[in-house]
Amino acid sequence: PKTRQQRCWVHKTANVLNRLPKSSQPKAKRFLHDIWQAETKADAEKAFDTFTKTYEAKYPKVAECLLKDYEELMSFYDFPAKHWQSIRTTNPIESTFGTIRHRTKRSKG
Repeated sequence: PKTRQQRCWVHKTANVLNRLPKSSQPKAKRFLHDIWQAETKADAEKAFDTFTKTYEAKYPKVAECLLKDYEELMSFYDFPAKHWQSIRTTNPIESTFGTIRHRTKRSKG
């Protein structure tokens, strides 16, 4: 069975930003948000290209970090737009389980 995989954009954004100097992070973060918050896949692809062209010469590991997961990062665009928000990040799931873990630890200890 073939199942489409989607990488979490919140985690990928953090991974990419960690490879940049602090002074470059705010601009890069805006570029990354332009990718995963684009209204169409075509707009996202343009933003993706802009990001990689902007950073690959000076920060090749940053561009590589993003490029290696291109298919898994962009797969949510192949689904109906109403589902994009819940597909492109795992944070709501982690937030729910974080609350459960917090309550479980408090009740045990």
